Amino acid sequence: MNYNKAEFERAFGTFEQLPESYVPEIAFAGRSNVGKSSLLNKLFNRKQLARVSSVPGKTVTINFYSVEDVKFVDLPGYGYAKISKQELSRFADLMEGYFKSKRNICLVVQLIDMRHPLTKDDAGMISFMKEMKIPFIIVMTKADKLKKKAYEERLKLSKEELAFAEGIPVIPFSAVTGQGINGIKNYIETAIRDAGGQ
Repeated sequence: MNYNKAEFERAFGTFEQLPESYVPEIAFAGRSNVGKSSLLNKLFNRKQLARVSSVPGKTVTINFYSVEDVKFVDLPGYGYAKISKQELSRFADLMEGYFKSKRNICLVVQLIDMRHPLTKDDAGMISFMKEMKIPFIIVMTKADKLKKKAYEERLKLSKEELAFAEGIPVIPFSAVTGQGINGIKNYIETAIRDAGGQ
């Protein structure tokens, strides 16, 4: 797959706006400010294709990117407390609509911040995907921001925190050094092949 061919398609603010799902979709989920845009930019080998926001929770939209015959879907960040109740309701409808409609979701890349303990929102999202039998991997972002001792400690603790997600691959990732990017690509491409894509 030539990730350099990635193109931004469109952002959708409500479930009703979402296009029909005809091709494999790789979705990216995680808390606000966890680094989804940075991961996508690293994946696509672009600096600013995915917009990196300095304001968590600023935009509640689902953003679609196309790479050859595959859609990469940037889901809105969850867990940001300062959005209004109306926006929170729209977010919930949008996320539930995306996951519970008959979309061709091959894989969800679930991002968690390696520097911090697993949050209730992260655990809820992982439990939801297991319950819905949605295939996913866990990517631990911002790995470069930890010194060696803290990195090893968080790696050990995260295995305990993620024990309930038994059997799910966990990949430490850094958008700065590129650590983990090849492993992420391998899981994405395997999921697409298994779904009968490229």
